[in-house]
Amino acid sequence: MAGKPPCPTQAVPPPLQLSFSFSPSLRSQRESIPQVEENRRWRKQVEESPLLRPQWRLAQRTRGWSSWRSQWPFTKARSFCKTHTSLFKKILLGLLCFAYAAYFLAACILNFQRALALFVITCLVIFALVLPFLKNLLGKKLTRGLKPFENSRLKLWMKWVFAGASLVGLILWLALDTAQRPEQLISFAGICMFILILFACSKHHSAVAWFLQITMGTTATETLAVAGNIFVGMTEAPLLIRPYLADMTLSEIHAVMTGGFATISGTVLGAFISFGVDASSLISASVMAAPCALALSKLAYPEVEESKFKSEEGVKLPRGKERNVLEAASNGATDAIGLAANVAANLVAFLAVLAFINAALSWLGELVDIQGLTFQALSFTQVICSYILRPMVFMMGVEWTDCPMVAELVGIKFFTNEFVAYQQLSQYKNKRLSGVEEWIEGEKQWISVRAEIITTFSLCGFANLSSIGITLGGLTSIVPHRKSDLSKVVVRALFTGACVSLISACVAGILYVPRGAEADCVSFLNTSFTNRTYETYVCCRGLFQSTSLNGTNPPSFSGPWEDKEFSAMALSNCCGFYNNTICA
Repeated sequence: MAGKPPCPTQAVPPPLQLSFSFSPSLRSQRESIPQVEENRRWRKQVEESPLLRPQWRLAQRTRGWSSWRSQWPFTKARSFCKTHTSLFKKILLGLLCFAYAAYFLAACILNFQRALALFVITCLVIFALVLPFLKNLLGKKLTRGLKPFENSRLKLWMKWVFAGASLVGLILWLALDTAQRPEQLISFAGICMFILILFACSKHHSAVAWFLQITMGTTATETLAVAGNIFVGMTEAPLLIRPYLADMTLSEIHAVMTGGFATISGTVLGAFISFGVDASSLISASVMAAPCALALSKLAYPEVEESKFKSEEGVKLPRGKERNVLEAASNGATDAIGLAANVAANLVAFLAVLAFINAALSWLGELVDIQGLTFQALSFTQVICSYILRPMVFMMGVEWTDCPMVAELVGIKFFTNEFVAYQQLSQYKNKRLSGVEEWIEGEKQWISVRAEIITTFSLCGFANLSSIGITLGGLTSIVPHRKSDLSKVVVRALFTGACVSLISACVAGILYVPRGAEADCVSFLNTSFTNRTYETYVCCRGLFQSTSLNGTNPPSFSGPWEDKEFSAMALSNCCGFYNNTICA
């Protein structure tokens, strides 16, 4: 030990201390005596505030004390904001709640009937916010109170009581709500009819019983694809779940296809609105179709397999290989080329089969002197569908006199496409708005407003024969090894998607409420009108119905036209536009 040199001791550095001293020469050159005193006061505040020491160190290394001191108010304000962030959030939330409460009260006071939807939505939101607090306060008490219901017999009895109460409530609601408009009951019966038809055609009847497994119980993958169909088309929506399609069950694939057939994309929606079709009805129909498609899909093709995507672990995916946005966009464009080519090829193949059927029908028609008989000919569709689909359209809530025309439109949509059907519907609407007579030589020229709304809902969807090729082309390009499974369920999905649109039309028939008179006919016909409009037709028809002929005497008027000096003049003007027995 004596021969070894002594081990050098490592000097421990002193703890970091804040140094606020400057050289006297530098201080004398840059700072006056008042500035020195002020700097000392600022340095004392820094020593007393630990939060400001990191900023001081940074300023000491970079800009110096004077630069840091100039930013001191901003630094102090930032520190204050960070310290009281939660308080500021509460204040902002309180102001927003106060503003919404004022708006809500104003809307309810001005017109409660108009603000009824806002009132219901607000109550639901408040209930959702209060529910966690109620669970914490009353959760244990409710659990102890529900223990007697764990008995299987009592639980079964409660289910029957709940079902009976729901049925009685539904009957009471229908009785009260449809007392003045019994045609709504027909639409409700139509919903029941279509549901029974789908149940009768279900793939697995025994796999359907308890409220579609408590509100369907669908997986995240099929739900996302069907929800995406509201905004994009039937070939783009499956791209949202592309990594999962290979492992999806047949029931899930059926749900994805049904969602594509039952909805329309956003771009097509704009085209239909440009035709003159009611925009609010189109948007409502497309949004309503998504949950209805899921429900009817599980009714027509119930789940009998074990899905891999019921848990969160099943839907997790590894990070993609793309390193930036440009690489992802390039790969997406490359994949889209194959998708578009496959869709085009399948569509050409399907149309070729359809052309062969048309040629065969045309040849058979020529043998009996029927020219132009094809599967998609409008005359063929009008004749067949106006008779076959008339009872089905009547169950949707359409008046019997309008049923032939609406049945033709539904048939055109299914056998041709929805573009042609909506174009025909817009022509009927334009005739009505232009004041054309409803009947000319025994042929109906347009349909009622109620029938227009119901027809708009029934046509909203891609459920037509040509869409089979588009759907198969899009999905087989994504999962080519499942082509046989896709071909197995596509026809059933097509008819299910068509039923979704028809049931949505039934719902529209139940909820439709006439708006009443479009105009004050007495005041309207008192003015000079030179062209025909829908208001002109409605008012003149009412005037014709209120007029009675008295032989050679002047006609007499009843109702609102009685004792009006201008009634005779208004009758003369109406007779100049429309033909009626009163005008003879």
